Amino acid sequence: MNPYLPIVLLLVLAAVICTAMVTLSWLLGPKRITPYKSAPYECGVEPVGSARERFPIKFFLVAMLFILFDIEVVFLWSWMAVFRDWTETGHPAAAYSFWAVMVYMFLWFLGDAYVIRSGALDWEVSATLHPAKLGDLAEGPEVSDEPRPVPPSVAPAAAETAGSAT
Repeated sequence: MNPYLPIVLLLVLAAVICTAMVTLSWLLGPKRITPYKSAPYECGVEPVGSARERFPIKFFLVAMLFILFDIEVVFLWSWMAVFRDWTETGHPAAAYSFWAVMVYMFLWFLGDAYVIRSGALDWEVSATLHPAKLGDLAEGPEVSDEPRPVPPSVAPAAAETAGSAT
């Protein structure tokens, strides 16, 4: 018997079950299309404005910093595991790798100092942008006591549940 046969059978069985679940839910599920179901879903919040608005550059800077921190942890974690083994066995590459990582860490700290000095991690509203580019952020957050508007497709159901709750 082929030793890979059970793995192949398991993969085939998983593919058949997944295909059956998706196909049956598509065949047997309800197909009523409403404007509310067709609208983009954003965590229960009705979308407002254009999807093509500009984001401040700070979002991208923070994303790049996250990637740098993530890569640093991956490299240092694996290096520490190998370095420990090299130092225990007296491997000649231990000294070279130590100094190579020290140069890397120096450059990393230099980059961190630049990021902190340039203010990339300050999350306050930018004072360098023209107020017209900030949009609603320029006036500050508004707190309203008025209820949010309910989409028309949900309004009758919301009124029924509100009436039955009282």
